[in-house]
Amino acid sequence: MVVLIILMMTVILSACGSNDKEASSTDHEPAKEQSETTVTGEAEGNENAAVALSGTIEIDGSSTVYPLTEAAAEEFGKLNKDVRVTVGVSGTGGGFKRFCAGELAVSDASRPIKEEEAQACQDNGIEYTDLQIAYDGLSVVVSQDNDFIDHLTIEELNNIFVTGSTVKTWADVRAGWPAEEIKMYSPGADSGTYDYFNEEVLGKKGIRNDTQISFSEDDNSLVQGVEGSKFAIGYFGFAYYEENADKLKVIPIDAGKGAITPTVETIKDGTYAPLSRPLYIYLNKKELERPEVSAFADYYINNIGGMASEVGYVPMPEEKYAEEAAKLR
Repeated sequence: MVVLIILMMTVILSACGSNDKEASSTDHEPAKEQSETTVTGEAEGNENAAVALSGTIEIDGSSTVYPLTEAAAEEFGKLNKDVRVTVGVSGTGGGFKRFCAGELAVSDASRPIKEEEAQACQDNGIEYTDLQIAYDGLSVVVSQDNDFIDHLTIEELNNIFVTGSTVKTWADVRAGWPAEEIKMYSPGADSGTYDYFNEEVLGKKGIRNDTQISFSEDDNSLVQGVEGSKFAIGYFGFAYYEENADKLKVIPIDAGKGAITPTVETIKDGTYAPLSRPLYIYLNKKELERPEVSAFADYYINNIGGMASEVGYVPMPEEKYAEEAAKLR
C-alpha cells in the first residue's frame, strides 16, 4: 500500500514539473518576438543604416557651388560614417575636365556644360545626369570704405572689365568720381562665374588681363583683395557676399530697369537681371550604379533646398526639386 502511494505521488509531481516548464517556455516567446520587431522597425526607419554604405565619393568643380555641396556632404556623412566624400574647388571648367576624364563621381557647376566639354565626355564614354539645385545672384562688390559708388550700370561694368578697356581710374567710369586707379578682382578663367560674367556683362568679348586685375579660383582671396582697398571692385556668388557682408558693400546693378540690389527675393523672382542664375551638379551615370553614390545623389536633391538658404543661396520651388529628383529614377 505504501509503495502504491509513493508511485502515485511521483507521477503527480512529474506532471506538475512538465507543466511548469511548458508555461515558462510559452511566457518567453512573446518577449523574443517583441525584440525582433523592434530591430526590424529601427532598420526600416533608417534606410542608410540598413544598407551599411561605405566607399569614397570624389567631387570637384565650382567654387560657387562648393558651400552647398560641402553642406550636403557633411550632413550625409553624419548618417553614413563609412562613406568618405571629398569636395574640391578647381572651378566649373576645371571640374568638367576631370569629370569628362572619368575622375569624378560628381561635378559642381555654376553654368551648364559647354559643347566642347560635352563632346569630351562623349569621347571618353562618360554619360551623365545634370540636376539643377538652387539659384544664385552674381554679386558686384566694393570695400565698406567705398563712399562714392551708389550703383553701376551694365555698360559701366563692361567698360571696367572688358578686354582692351582704356579705363584706368574711377573718374574714367563716371564724372565726379575720384581719379584713383581701380583695382579689379575676378574669378579665374576656369570658373563658371567668370564665364557667366563674360557672357552676360561683356557680351563674350573676354575680361581684360593687365596689371590692374587679379584672378583667383578661390573666392575668399577675392574677398580679401576687395576688402583691402577703398578703390577695389570684384564679383562672385551671392553666398560669399552674405558671408562677408560686414566687410564688403554690394553694388546695385542697373540693366535698364533701374538699379536692383541682389537679395533672396530679387534673385528668386528674376528681377536681379541679368545676374541671377541657376546652379547645377553633374552626376556620372556609371558612378550612380554604386550604392553610396546613388544614396548621396538622392540625399542631395531631396535635402539641398532646406540647406540652400542656410548657406546664402536661394532655394527652388518644391515642385522643381521633385522634377529634378525624378531624373534619378
